Amino acid sequence: MTDTFVSRLARMIVTLAIVSVAGFLLLHLAPGDPLAQFALSPGMTETQLGMIRHQMGLDVPLPLQYLVWVKGLVVGDWGRSFRDHQPVLTIIFGHLGATLELAGTASLLATWAGASMGLYAAFRQGSRVDTMMTIVSVVLLSIPTFWFGLVFISLFSVRLGWLPSGNIHTVGGAFSLGDYLRHLFLPAIVLALGSTAIWSRYTRNAVAEVLGQDYIRTARAKGLSPRRIRYRHVLRNALLPMITLAGLQFPTLLSGALVTETVFTWPGIGRLFLDSLEYRDYPVAMGILMFSAVLATFGSILTDALYAVADPRLRVSRQ
Repeated sequence: MTDTFVSRLARMIVTLAIVSVAGFLLLHLAPGDPLAQFALSPGMTETQLGMIRHQMGLDVPLPLQYLVWVKGLVVGDWGRSFRDHQPVLTIIFGHLGATLELAGTASLLATWAGASMGLYAAFRQGSRVDTMMTIVSVVLLSIPTFWFGLVFISLFSVRLGWLPSGNIHTVGGAFSLGDYLRHLFLPAIVLALGSTAIWSRYTRNAVAEVLGQDYIRTARAKGLSPRRIRYRHVLRNALLPMITLAGLQFPTLLSGALVTETVFTWPGIGRLFLDSLEYRDYPVAMGILMFSAVLATFGSILTDALYAVADPRLRVSRQ
């Protein structure tokens, strides 16, 4: 068990190291200069720009900049924003709540709707319902998220006027749960569409595979009721493949929220990441990148742990 934990920890460290190096190089080698916003200020001289560059730590070679950044990362100092000089972690946590609310709601919707569709189709293989749900899933996966977002805004906000087109609450109004839920509804639905299709296909295929096993045919031959076969034998054994999807779904939704938050002007870390790229705010962009990478690696570890709980064979093999 100790060897397994050490192995997972080592893989996690290697993964984060690769992400940090690749992200750091791509950000710093991309066109653009963080000092461009300062250079436009009236009366700004080259000497002043040089002083600002020194304060930002951009006047040293790139490898040294990376080492300084990693050292701060290890001790919990993720740096300060180039734009407003606030600590990076303070900025991230200030926007994280909105993203977690959006991604969490979308995750629940996608899991419920997708798993229900997949189960319904799996128990009716070859029927018109199965074919229709396959077509719906392919369509949902083929059309980009931003297109759904723009269509939903055009239909439900502009034409029908039922729901707000963006933001997390009505500007200038007092906070209320009803107002918040009205603003959350459209972006959560749009973000959940792609994951719903994935859940539907994954669940359908997992259940269909179990239904074709010999022990299911044996259970039917013994005269067990269809309900008992489904809930005690089929769903129980189809659960293992779906654990992988469940463990990795939330980090995936966090990355998918980048587009959704931009379309609906949702004040989360996805929109913050795009803003930091636009203004070449390297500390904030790298902070969000590493934060997302940590969530993804922990999601993978959580998946392994859930596998061990759900499948006794894994626990025995590791002892």
